[in-house]
Amino acid sequence: MSQTTAELEALLMQRSLTDPALLQAAENAADFRILPDASVIKIGGQSVIDRGRAAVYPLVDEIVAARKAHKLLIGTGAGTRARHLYSIAAGLGLPAGVLSQLGASVADQNAAMLGQLLAKHGISMVEGAGLSAVPLYLAEVSAVVFSGMPPYNLWMRPAAESVIPPYRTDAGCFLLAEQFGCKAMIYVKDENGLYTANPKTAPDAKFIARISVDEMKAQGLHDSILEFPVLDLLKAARHIRQVQVVNGLVPGNLTRALAGEHVGTIITAD
Repeated sequence: MSQTTAELEALLMQRSLTDPALLQAAENAADFRILPDASVIKIGGQSVIDRGRAAVYPLVDEIVAARKAHKLLIGTGAGTRARHLYSIAAGLGLPAGVLSQLGASVADQNAAMLGQLLAKHGISMVEGAGLSAVPLYLAEVSAVVFSGMPPYNLWMRPAAESVIPPYRTDAGCFLLAEQFGCKAMIYVKDENGLYTANPKTAPDAKFIARISVDEMKAQGLHDSILEFPVLDLLKAARHIRQVQVVNGLVPGNLTRALAGEHVGTIITAD
């Protein structure tokens, strides 16, 4: 049964925000998709950007060509420099919120570099309040670059057993795709997708073309290729009900994924 605005407002005024009837009414309310024609691409920090020119330049060319047919929100990972900062900060006994700020600074640097490489094509980097201008950027040049780290900073929720921020750039890009109601979330990594083990260290690892969140967890693969919290975010999402992981070092993979082809690994909510 659909919930009228008046009925929902009445519940909001009269009930606790944790009241079951209120929560159900809010869940039943229509959910507006802000950018339903846009796709979010996450460019891996360690897997792509840290490799430098050989990996980044071909991907830049592919992005420039792809934006002729697609609207692109391009998020950046943090990578090796963030890991170095995490090791120092954790050794100093600093909390997860401080590590989150440090990781964000590296993702920001990667976004700035990618933005400069794309600048001559009219594609800009935006941050913070600049995200409100994303629809204008997409309307004018069909693409925009942003830092993938969610802006929790000192408000980062600590993990149960570590000071490493649990919500990093994989999660940040997913959250943006979900909240904007985008049509696709594509992770650009340096592997063909998900394997039964780390293919860099296990030559007999088997490739997995399609898998669900529950299957990943049951097989102990929940932290194999994406940050663990992304799986729970995917499971609870309204709009982004699957994500795709592709090898960005193979020319054309990103273009094929944007066109809807099953390249790499698809991870589904159900």
